[in-house]
Amino acid sequence: MSAQDMSNGRRPGRAPLSHALWPLLKTTLRTLGSVAVTLLGLLFVTFIIARVMPIDPVLAIVGERASQSTYDAVYHQLGLDKPLIVQFFYYLWDVLHLDFGTSLLTAHPVSQDIARVFPATLELATLGITIGILFGVPLGVLAAVRKGSWIDQIARVVALIGYSMPIFWLGLMGLLVFYGVLGWVGGPGRVGIFYADVVPPVTGMILLDSLIDGNLEVFRDAFSHIILPASLLGYYSLAYISRMTRSFMLEQLSAEYVTTARVKGMSEWHVIWRHAFRNIRVQLITVIALSYAGLLEGSVLTEIIFSWPGIGSYITTALLSADMSAVLGGTVVVGLIFILLNIFSDLLYKIFDPRAK
Repeated sequence: MSAQDMSNGRRPGRAPLSHALWPLLKTTLRTLGSVAVTLLGLLFVTFIIARVMPIDPVLAIVGERASQSTYDAVYHQLGLDKPLIVQFFYYLWDVLHLDFGTSLLTAHPVSQDIARVFPATLELATLGITIGILFGVPLGVLAAVRKGSWIDQIARVVALIGYSMPIFWLGLMGLLVFYGVLGWVGGPGRVGIFYADVVPPVTGMILLDSLIDGNLEVFRDAFSHIILPASLLGYYSLAYISRMTRSFMLEQLSAEYVTTARVKGMSEWHVIWRHAFRNIRVQLITVIALSYAGLLEGSVLTEIIFSWPGIGSYITTALLSADMSAVLGGTVVVGLIFILLNIFSDLLYKIFDPRAK
Protein backbone atom coordinates (compact mmCIF):
# COMPACT_ATOMS: atom_id res chain seq x y z
CA MET A 1 0.00 0.00 0.00
CA SER A 2 1.33 3.37 -1.01
CA ALA A 3 1.70 6.24 1.41
CA GLN A 4 -0.91 8.22 -0.54
CA ASP A 5 -3.45 5.39 -0.26
CA MET A 6 -2.73 5.08 3.47
CA SER A 7 -3.16 8.78 3.99
CA ASN A 8 -6.48 8.74 2.11
CA GLY A 9 -7.68 5.70 4.02
CA ARG A 10 -8.35 3.67 0.85
CA ARG A 11 -7.77 0.00 0.36
CA PRO A 12 -5.47 -0.96 -2.50
CA GLY A 13 -7.10 -2.22 -5.69
CA ARG A 14 -10.51 -0.78 -4.88
CA ALA A 15 -12.02 1.78 -7.26
CA PRO A 16 -13.76 4.83 -5.85
CA LEU A 17 -17.53 4.68 -5.64
CA SER A 18 -17.90 7.39 -8.27
CA HIS A 19 -15.96 5.24 -10.75
CA ALA A 20 -18.26 2.28 -10.06
CA LEU A 21 -21.43 4.34 -10.50
CA TRP A 22 -20.31 6.14 -13.65
CA PRO A 23 -20.96 3.22 -16.09
CA LEU A 24 -24.46 2.76 -14.60
CA LEU A 25 -25.17 6.49 -14.86
CA LYS A 26 -23.88 6.60 -18.44
CA THR A 27 -26.05 3.63 -19.45
CA THR A 28 -29.10 5.18 -17.80
CA LEU A 29 -28.56 8.52 -19.56
CA ARG A 30 -28.04 6.77 -22.89
CA THR A 31 -31.27 4.79 -22.44
CA LEU A 32 -33.26 7.88 -21.45
CA GLY A 33 -31.86 9.78 -24.42
CA SER A 34 -32.79 6.99 -26.80
CA VAL A 35 -36.30 6.83 -25.36
CA ALA A 36 -36.70 10.61 -25.66
CA VAL A 37 -35.58 10.65 -29.30
CA THR A 38 -37.83 7.69 -30.19
CA LEU A 39 -40.83 9.24 -28.45
CA LEU A 40 -40.19 12.57 -30.13
CA GLY A 41 -40.09 10.87 -33.52
CA LEU A 42 -43.32 9.03 -32.74
CA LEU A 43 -45.07 12.27 -31.79
CA PHE A 44 -43.77 13.99 -34.92
CA VAL A 45 -45.09 11.20 -37.14
CA THR A 46 -48.52 11.23 -35.50
CA PHE A 47 -48.62 15.03 -35.81
CA ILE A 48 -47.85 14.85 -39.54
CA ILE A 49 -50.44 12.10 -40.05
CA ALA A 50 -53.08 14.30 -38.43
CA ARG A 51 -52.22 17.14 -40.81
CA VAL A 52 -52.17 15.12 -44.05
CA MET A 53 -55.36 13.15 -43.37
CA PRO A 54 -58.20 14.30 -45.68
CA ILE A 55 -60.35 15.14 -42.65
CA ASP A 56 -61.12 18.66 -41.50
CA PRO A 57 -60.95 18.62 -37.67
CA VAL A 58 -62.97 21.82 -37.48
CA LEU A 59 -65.85 20.40 -39.54
CA ALA A 60 -65.75 17.24 -37.43
CA ILE A 61 -66.42 19.43 -34.38
CA VAL A 62 -68.83 22.09 -35.61
CA GLY A 63 -70.55 20.15 -38.41
CA GLU A 64 -71.06 21.04 -42.04
CA ARG A 65 -73.99 23.39 -41.37
CA ALA A 66 -72.05 25.71 -39.04
CA SER A 67 -71.63 29.34 -40.01
CA GLN A 68 -68.33 30.74 -41.24
CA SER A 69 -67.88 32.76 -38.04
CA THR A 70 -68.29 29.62 -35.92
CA TYR A 71 -65.86 27.76 -38.18
CA ASP A 72 -63.27 30.57 -37.88
CA ALA A 73 -63.64 30.73 -34.10
CA VAL A 74 -63.02 27.00 -33.67
CA TYR A 75 -60.20 27.13 -36.22
CA HIS A 76 -58.50 29.82 -34.14
CA GLN A 77 -59.24 28.02 -30.86
CA LEU A 78 -57.53 24.85 -32.13
CA GLY A 79 -54.46 26.89 -33.10
CA LEU A 80 -54.66 25.85 -36.74
CA ASP A 81 -53.95 29.42 -37.85
CA LYS A 82 -50.44 29.24 -36.38
CA PRO A 83 -47.30 27.96 -38.17
CA LEU A 84 -46.83 24.18 -38.21
CA ILE A 85 -43.78 24.30 -35.96
CA VAL A 86 -45.76 26.21 -33.33
CA GLN A 87 -48.64 23.74 -33.66
CA PHE A 88 -46.22 20.87 -33.14
CA PHE A 89 -44.83 22.36 -29.93
CA TYR A 90 -48.37 22.90 -28.66
CA TYR A 91 -49.16 19.29 -29.51
CA LEU A 92 -45.97 18.11 -27.80
CA TRP A 93 -46.79 20.12 -24.68
CA ASP A 94 -50.30 18.69 -24.49
CA VAL A 95 -49.11 15.08 -24.93
CA LEU A 96 -46.49 15.48 -22.21
CA HIS A 97 -49.36 16.52 -19.94
CA LEU A 98 -51.38 13.46 -21.11
CA ASP A 99 -53.80 15.74 -22.91
CA PHE A 100 -54.83 14.07 -26.18
CA GLY A 101 -57.86 16.25 -26.69
CA THR A 102 -61.55 15.37 -26.43
CA SER A 103 -63.20 12.48 -28.22
CA LEU A 104 -66.00 13.44 -30.58
CA LEU A 105 -67.80 10.14 -29.97
CA THR A 106 -67.80 10.06 -26.17
CA ALA A 107 -67.33 13.78 -25.42
CA HIS A 108 -64.79 12.68 -22.80
CA PRO A 109 -61.05 13.39 -22.68
CA VAL A 110 -59.22 10.82 -24.80
CA SER A 111 -56.87 10.03 -21.90
CA GLN A 112 -59.87 8.98 -19.79
CA ASP A 113 -61.24 6.83 -22.60
CA ILE A 114 -57.87 5.09 -23.06
CA ALA A 115 -57.56 4.49 -19.31
CA ARG A 116 -61.02 2.90 -19.45
CA VAL A 117 -60.51 0.60 -22.47
CA PHE A 118 -56.82 -0.31 -22.19
CA PRO A 119 -57.17 -2.73 -19.20
CA ALA A 120 -59.45 -4.92 -21.33
CA THR A 121 -56.76 -5.22 -24.03
CA LEU A 122 -54.06 -5.73 -21.40
CA GLU A 123 -56.02 -8.57 -19.81
CA LEU A 124 -56.71 -10.24 -23.15
CA ALA A 125 -53.14 -9.90 -24.45
CA THR A 126 -51.57 -11.04 -21.17
CA LEU A 127 -53.62 -14.22 -21.09
CA GLY A 128 -52.87 -14.77 -24.78
CA ILE A 129 -49.10 -14.41 -24.42
CA THR A 130 -49.18 -16.67 -21.35
CA ILE A 131 -50.83 -19.39 -23.43
CA GLY A 132 -48.29 -18.81 -26.19
CA ILE A 133 -45.33 -19.15 -23.81
CA LEU A 134 -46.64 -22.17 -21.89
CA PHE A 135 -47.25 -24.17 -25.07
CA GLY A 136 -44.94 -22.56 -27.61
CA VAL A 137 -41.62 -22.85 -25.76
CA PRO A 138 -41.90 -26.57 -24.83
CA LEU A 139 -43.19 -27.38 -28.32
CA GLY A 140 -40.25 -25.58 -29.93
CA VAL A 141 -37.74 -27.33 -27.64
CA LEU A 142 -39.22 -30.78 -28.29
CA ALA A 143 -39.29 -30.12 -32.04
CA ALA A 144 -35.58 -29.24 -31.98
CA VAL A 145 -34.61 -32.20 -29.80
CA ARG A 146 -36.67 -34.63 -31.94
CA LYS A 147 -35.78 -33.07 -35.26
CA GLY A 148 -37.45 -34.88 -38.15
CA SER A 149 -39.82 -36.84 -35.88
CA TRP A 150 -43.62 -36.65 -35.75
CA ILE A 151 -43.37 -34.02 -32.98
CA ASP A 152 -41.26 -31.83 -35.24
CA GLN A 153 -43.75 -32.26 -38.08
CA ILE A 154 -46.66 -31.31 -35.81
CA ALA A 155 -44.81 -28.21 -34.64
CA ARG A 156 -44.20 -27.16 -38.24
CA VAL A 157 -47.85 -27.69 -39.20
CA VAL A 158 -49.02 -25.74 -36.14
CA ALA A 159 -46.73 -22.83 -37.00
CA LEU A 160 -47.75 -22.93 -40.67
CA ILE A 161 -51.47 -22.83 -39.86
CA GLY A 162 -50.89 -20.06 -37.35
CA TYR A 163 -49.22 -17.90 -39.98
CA SER A 164 -51.60 -18.80 -42.83
CA MET A 165 -55.12 -18.73 -41.40
CA PRO A 166 -56.82 -15.30 -41.23
CA ILE A 167 -57.52 -14.44 -37.62
CA PHE A 168 -61.03 -13.17 -38.35
CA TRP A 169 -61.96 -16.50 -39.98
CA LEU A 170 -60.65 -18.50 -37.02
CA GLY A 171 -62.53 -16.19 -34.66
CA LEU A 172 -65.81 -16.64 -36.50
CA MET A 173 -65.35 -20.41 -36.72
CA GLY A 174 -64.48 -20.53 -33.02
CA LEU A 175 -67.64 -18.66 -32.11
CA LEU A 176 -69.72 -20.89 -34.37
CA VAL A 177 -68.34 -24.17 -33.03
CA PHE A 178 -67.47 -23.58 -29.36
CA TYR A 179 -70.19 -21.03 -28.58
CA GLY A 180 -73.00 -21.58 -31.07
CA VAL A 181 -72.90 -25.40 -31.42
CA LEU A 182 -71.14 -26.83 -28.36
CA GLY A 183 -71.86 -24.05 -25.88
CA TRP A 184 -68.51 -24.54 -24.13
CA VAL A 185 -67.59 -20.86 -23.93
CA GLY A 186 -69.33 -17.54 -23.45
CA GLY A 187 -70.31 -15.35 -26.36
CA PRO A 188 -69.04 -11.92 -27.43
CA GLY A 189 -68.28 -9.34 -24.77
CA ARG A 190 -66.39 -9.53 -21.47
CA VAL A 191 -69.27 -10.86 -19.33
CA GLY A 192 -72.87 -11.82 -19.77
CA ILE A 193 -75.56 -9.16 -19.59
CA PHE A 194 -76.70 -10.42 -16.20
CA TYR A 195 -73.22 -9.85 -14.71
CA ALA A 196 -72.51 -6.44 -16.26
CA ASP A 197 -71.39 -3.84 -13.71
CA VAL A 198 -71.82 -6.30 -10.83
CA VAL A 199 -68.16 -6.15 -9.80
CA PRO A 200 -66.76 -2.71 -8.88
CA PRO A 201 -63.83 -1.78 -11.16
CA VAL A 202 -60.50 -1.68 -9.36
CA THR A 203 -57.90 -2.60 -11.98
CA GLY A 204 -60.21 -2.55 -14.99
CA MET A 205 -59.44 -6.23 -15.63
CA ILE A 206 -62.59 -8.19 -14.95
CA LEU A 207 -60.84 -11.41 -13.88
CA LEU A 208 -58.75 -9.65 -11.23
CA ASP A 209 -61.61 -7.42 -10.12
CA SER A 210 -63.93 -10.39 -9.61
CA LEU A 211 -61.27 -12.17 -7.53
CA ILE A 212 -60.65 -9.04 -5.47
CA ASP A 213 -64.40 -8.76 -4.88
CA GLY A 214 -64.59 -12.47 -4.06
CA ASN A 215 -67.29 -13.06 -6.68
CA LEU A 216 -66.37 -16.42 -8.18
CA GLU A 217 -69.57 -16.57 -10.21
CA VAL A 218 -68.59 -13.45 -12.15
CA PHE A 219 -65.04 -14.82 -12.47
CA ARG A 220 -66.29 -18.04 -14.07
CA ASP A 221 -68.53 -16.13 -16.46
CA ALA A 222 -65.74 -13.70 -17.40
CA PHE A 223 -63.30 -16.57 -17.91
CA SER A 224 -65.76 -18.32 -20.23
CA HIS A 225 -65.89 -15.14 -22.34
CA ILE A 226 -62.15 -14.45 -22.46
CA ILE A 227 -60.80 -17.95 -22.97
CA LEU A 228 -61.72 -18.22 -26.68
CA PRO A 229 -60.29 -14.87 -27.90
CA ALA A 230 -57.26 -15.31 -25.61
CA SER A 231 -56.65 -18.81 -26.97
CA LEU A 232 -56.92 -17.45 -30.49
CA LEU A 233 -54.30 -14.78 -29.79
CA GLY A 234 -52.25 -17.32 -27.85
CA TYR A 235 -52.27 -19.65 -30.85
CA TYR A 236 -50.83 -16.94 -33.09
CA SER A 237 -48.10 -16.10 -30.58
CA LEU A 238 -47.51 -19.83 -30.04
CA ALA A 239 -46.84 -20.30 -33.76
CA TYR A 240 -44.17 -17.58 -33.74
CA ILE A 241 -42.62 -18.51 -30.38
CA SER A 242 -42.41 -22.24 -31.15
CA ARG A 243 -40.80 -21.64 -34.53
CA MET A 244 -38.17 -19.27 -33.12
CA THR A 245 -37.52 -21.53 -30.11
CA ARG A 246 -36.93 -24.47 -32.44
CA SER A 247 -34.50 -22.43 -34.55
CA PHE A 248 -32.56 -21.19 -31.50
CA MET A 249 -32.36 -24.67 -29.95
CA LEU A 250 -31.16 -26.33 -33.16
CA GLU A 251 -28.28 -23.87 -33.26
CA GLN A 252 -27.32 -24.61 -29.65
CA LEU A 253 -27.73 -28.39 -29.89
CA SER A 254 -25.25 -28.47 -32.77
CA ALA A 255 -22.62 -26.60 -30.74
CA GLU A 256 -19.48 -28.31 -29.46
CA TYR A 257 -20.20 -27.71 -25.77
CA VAL A 258 -23.39 -29.81 -26.05
CA THR A 259 -21.43 -32.69 -27.61
CA THR A 260 -18.84 -32.38 -24.85
CA ALA A 261 -21.52 -32.46 -22.15
CA ARG A 262 -23.03 -35.61 -23.64
CA VAL A 263 -19.63 -37.30 -23.91
CA LYS A 264 -19.04 -36.57 -20.22
CA GLY A 265 -22.18 -38.54 -19.42
CA MET A 266 -24.57 -35.74 -18.47
CA SER A 267 -28.23 -36.64 -18.61
CA GLU A 268 -30.20 -35.47 -21.62
CA TRP A 269 -32.43 -33.36 -19.37
CA HIS A 270 -29.42 -31.43 -18.04
CA VAL A 271 -27.96 -30.99 -21.51
CA ILE A 272 -31.20 -29.62 -22.96
CA TRP A 273 -32.59 -27.48 -20.16
CA ARG A 274 -29.58 -26.56 -18.01
CA HIS A 275 -27.17 -25.85 -20.86
CA ALA A 276 -28.75 -25.38 -24.31
CA PHE A 277 -31.97 -23.71 -23.15
CA ARG A 278 -30.13 -21.34 -20.80
CA ASN A 279 -28.20 -19.98 -23.76
CA ILE A 280 -31.33 -19.07 -25.74
CA ARG A 281 -33.14 -17.26 -22.92
CA VAL A 282 -31.86 -13.86 -24.00
CA GLN A 283 -33.04 -14.40 -27.57
CA LEU A 284 -36.42 -15.62 -26.37
CA ILE A 285 -36.86 -12.44 -24.33
CA THR A 286 -36.87 -10.39 -27.52
CA VAL A 287 -39.24 -12.81 -29.27
CA ILE A 288 -41.70 -12.83 -26.38
CA ALA A 289 -41.53 -9.05 -25.87
CA LEU A 290 -42.27 -8.42 -29.56
CA SER A 291 -45.08 -10.97 -29.52
CA TYR A 292 -46.61 -9.35 -26.46
CA ALA A 293 -46.39 -5.90 -27.98
CA GLY A 294 -47.96 -7.23 -31.15
CA LEU A 295 -50.88 -8.67 -29.19
CA LEU A 296 -51.39 -5.39 -27.34
CA GLU A 297 -51.68 -3.38 -30.53
CA GLY A 298 -52.59 -5.94 -33.15
CA SER A 299 -55.68 -7.55 -31.64
CA VAL A 300 -58.01 -5.19 -33.53
CA LEU A 301 -59.83 -7.86 -35.55
CA THR A 302 -60.12 -10.15 -32.54
CA GLU A 303 -61.63 -7.38 -30.42
CA ILE A 304 -64.10 -6.47 -33.16
CA ILE A 305 -65.20 -10.08 -33.75
CA PHE A 306 -65.67 -10.79 -30.05
CA SER A 307 -67.07 -7.30 -29.21
CA TRP A 308 -64.18 -6.84 -26.82
CA PRO A 309 -64.10 -3.22 -25.54
CA GLY A 310 -60.33 -2.75 -25.82
CA ILE A 311 -58.04 -0.14 -27.30
CA GLY A 312 -57.98 -1.81 -30.73
CA SER A 313 -61.75 -1.63 -31.02
CA TYR A 314 -61.66 1.93 -29.66
CA ILE A 315 -59.15 3.13 -32.28
CA THR A 316 -61.02 1.40 -35.11
CA THR A 317 -64.35 2.94 -34.13
CA ALA A 318 -62.73 6.35 -33.79
CA LEU A 319 -61.07 6.04 -37.21
CA LEU A 320 -64.35 5.11 -38.91
CA SER A 321 -65.97 8.13 -37.24
CA ALA A 322 -63.16 10.55 -38.17
CA ASP A 323 -62.40 11.07 -34.46
CA MET A 324 -58.73 11.92 -35.00
CA SER A 325 -58.02 12.95 -31.41
CA ALA A 326 -58.92 9.45 -30.25
CA VAL A 327 -57.01 7.81 -33.12
CA LEU A 328 -53.81 9.77 -32.47
CA GLY A 329 -54.07 9.33 -28.71
CA GLY A 330 -54.42 5.57 -29.08
CA THR A 331 -51.55 5.48 -31.59
CA VAL A 332 -49.24 7.32 -29.20
CA VAL A 333 -50.14 4.92 -26.38
CA VAL A 334 -49.45 1.87 -28.57
CA GLY A 335 -46.09 3.31 -29.65
CA LEU A 336 -45.21 4.02 -26.03
CA ILE A 337 -45.97 0.39 -25.18
CA PHE A 338 -43.41 -0.76 -27.75
CA ILE A 339 -40.81 1.59 -26.28
CA LEU A 340 -41.44 0.43 -22.71
CA LEU A 341 -41.32 -3.24 -23.67
CA ASN A 342 -37.99 -2.71 -25.44
CA ILE A 343 -36.61 -1.07 -22.30
CA PHE A 344 -37.92 -3.95 -20.21
CA SER A 345 -36.31 -6.52 -22.50
CA ASP A 346 -32.99 -4.63 -22.25
CA LEU A 347 -33.20 -4.83 -18.47
CA LEU A 348 -33.85 -8.56 -18.65
CA TYR A 349 -30.80 -8.90 -20.90
CA LYS A 350 -28.62 -7.62 -18.09
CA ILE A 351 -30.18 -10.10 -15.68
CA PHE A 352 -29.93 -13.26 -17.80
CA ASP A 353 -26.79 -12.51 -19.81
CA PRO A 354 -23.69 -11.74 -17.72
CA ARG A 355 -21.92 -10.40 -20.81
CA ALA A 356 -24.44 -7.53 -20.97
CA LYS A 357 -23.36 -6.35 -17.54
